[in-house]
Amino acid sequence: MPLIKVQTSVPTPAKSEVEAMLKSLSAKLAKHTGKPESYVMTAFESEVPMTFAGNTDPVCYLEIKSVGTMKSEQTQSMSQDFCQEINQALGVPQNRIYIEFADARGAMWGWNGTTFG
Repeated sequence: MPLIKVQTSVPTPAKSEVEAMLKSLSAKLAKHTGKPESYVMTAFESEVPMTFAGNTDPVCYLEIKSVGTMKSEQTQSMSQDFCQEINQALGVPQNRIYIEFADARGAMWGWNGTTFG
């Protein structure tokens, strides 16, 4: 049920680098949310035309969704952790990364022919 989606303007890294980053993000998201990693999904899109602060320097947008309620201390910790991870993996400066955190109601999240609520 937790999802982390990465969209960035940077060129696509080597496949092995992308896979390593996604596996790391998956493990970290499971840890931060307290949910089993077997339910975590990651997604990555590179070379997305994007601007930030009026220019096209490298930029990244993360979407983090999870069934349940994320507390402010959780989102603070996730922001620090994921900004650092993206900076190291993709070279995007931390001040050019936006993260959207979204709680989802179980009934609004489908899986395996049913929902979580």
